[in-house]
Amino acid sequence: MSHDVRPAQPADELTSAWAARFHWFEAYFAIVGVGVAVFVLTEAATARRGLGAVALLAGIAVLYVVLGRRDMRDEEGLRGVAYLGGAFVLYVGAVALVGATSFALMALCPQCFMVLRARWAVPAATLFTSVHVVVLWFAERDPALVASLLPTAVVIVAVSSITGTWSQRVLRQSDERAALIRELAASRAEVARLGMLAERQRLAGDIHDTIAQGLSSVVMLIQAARADRDRADAHLALALDTARDNLSEVRALVAALTPSLLSGHSLVDALRRLAPSLTVSGVVHPLSTGVDVVLLRSAQEALTNVRKHACGPGSVALDYGEAAVVLTVCDSGPGFDPAAVTSGYGLSGMRARVSQVGGSLTVTSSPGAGTTLRVEVPA
Repeated sequence: MSHDVRPAQPADELTSAWAARFHWFEAYFAIVGVGVAVFVLTEAATARRGLGAVALLAGIAVLYVVLGRRDMRDEEGLRGVAYLGGAFVLYVGAVALVGATSFALMALCPQCFMVLRARWAVPAATLFTSVHVVVLWFAERDPALVASLLPTAVVIVAVSSITGTWSQRVLRQSDERAALIRELAASRAEVARLGMLAERQRLAGDIHDTIAQGLSSVVMLIQAARADRDRADAHLALALDTARDNLSEVRALVAALTPSLLSGHSLVDALRRLAPSLTVSGVVHPLSTGVDVVLLRSAQEALTNVRKHACGPGSVALDYGEAAVVLTVCDSGPGFDPAAVTSGYGLSGMRARVSQVGGSLTVTSSPGAGTTLRVEVPA
């Protein structure tokens, strides 16, 4: 898929990491569910009890899909609480039919911590764990048997509480980091904007104080030469000197705006400093300073994005054609759907810079297939 929009480099990638990896938890829940169902059918006293317990487990699975899944993955509303309530009722019935159903705690206890905060999840996990003990007490009335199960129940609750609380703390710290990164990204964009405005004001002042004043002097001297024919040569000579001074000022401004990587170096040398593995094709020929700056800045911005988001180093290629020069930067990162995102500050600035020299910028990407940025400018 090809599009000319690069996604904003979101700190939200951190907050969406949970949802992006949630399928691993679902795979674990599915494995536990299937395993427990098979075990229940083999351990049930009668086939009827076994099928009844499995049917109740299937009901828990349906509740998970309808209510629990969205809340666990996206933290939406009270769906998860309703799921745990319904799952508890069905779990009690399943354990009453077949005690081996209690192995479903391997999925139910973690889900308590995925839905509730730790202070509520610990009692919920304790309640789920106590079901087997209570059901066994009413079924057998054997204190010794019940007492033999208590250590196992305590261990289950302890392990669930420790791992669940620790996991919630890690996720909370990740959320805090994500919020901090969002603030830093916003601050960086604001600093860049203010810096650009300050630079524009500085350049406007320099142009006004030097070039504009000089051109005004040239106009006045030429007008004076036309009005005073006797001193025309003197006025024109002074106008010529003023024009030369202005030309020197313009060259100084251009030199000040030229990136340090291009100072005394060709575009190829500057790009090779950024990307030692640079591939160059075609006949290398000099370009205007403005085009060199556009290609260099585009490569810098693209490689910055590669370092942020790709899994490995990016590849850079520069192709000199007869009519156009093409810069290509590729990475093997996670990729994205360009149609589903809005442009970020870096790419919008790059696109504006490329358009100023009559060029075009294209981003080609799709989820899981990396990203390719292509800048084409007139040769």
